[in-house]
Order: sequence, then structure tokens, then C-alpha cells
Amino acid sequence: MAKGRNNLLGVGGQRKKLSRADQQGAGSARVADRKVAEDKKQELVRKMRERAEAQAATTTPADPAEQDTSAQS
Repeated sequence: MAKGRNNLLGVGGQRKKLSRADQQGAGSARVADRKVAEDKKQELVRKMRERAEAQAATTTPADPAEQDTSAQS
């Protein structure tokens, strides 16, 4: 048996350094910042989808007869 079997110092990775506010339970501003960033990202994705849908709607022909002739070619 190994002598250092009971010595598990350093096993399990490193812990994050907590700020004084985090240690006292005040919470982290980092969580709020992530929430705001996620909200901005979702809003940007929504706007991009709306623009893409509007552009796709304007580029597709509205007349069904035009669609039939292009399908036969």
C-alpha cells in the first residue's frame, strides 16, 4: 500500500476565489451581468430572424404562375 493513500490534498480541482460580498451572501453582480447579456443576445437573435423572414418574403414571388414556370424550366 502507498504511504500517501490518505493524503488527498489537491484532488478535485481548484476553488473559485470568493469576493468579500460573495462570502457574506450579498450575491454576485456577475450573475446579473450574465442575465443582461443573455437578454440582449435573445433580443438580437429575434431581430435578426424578423429581418431574415421579411427579406425572404420580399424575394419570393407572390404570383403562383411565376412559380409554375420556374419549376418547369
